[in-house]
Amino acid sequence: MTYEEIFQTAKAEFMKSDVSSFKQHLAVQIDITGEGEGAFYVELKDGVLHVEPYEYYDRHVKLIASGKNFLKIVNGSLNAVVAYTTGKLQIEGDLGKALELQQIIETIKKAEKVEKKAEKKAKK
Repeated sequence: MTYEEIFQTAKAEFMKSDVSSFKQHLAVQIDITGEGEGAFYVELKDGVLHVEPYEYYDRHVKLIASGKNFLKIVNGSLNAVVAYTTGKLQIEGDLGKALELQQIIETIKKAEKVEKKAEKKAKK
């Protein structure tokens, strides 16, 4: 995958989340290693989520992973804590802030489950 494909896929996943209840500030830089190498950031501020293809120097935490592993984390097929403990994800900075990002990812998965249930109900 190219950097652009990784970024666009991650951004599309993140933008599915409802972050309106998250009022704190969270700034996370994602460094993709290997194929599709590059950096982008996820920022949550005042209940609004931004995902942009730039480095974020005043970040709370930096996550470092291959594009393949990071997309697995974002789509829910790889738990971030498991990825971290097995060396598939490196974290520099505030681990608590990294866990806040995991909470946002979990809201995406919950929203997708609700959406799928609604679709099934509509088909009946």
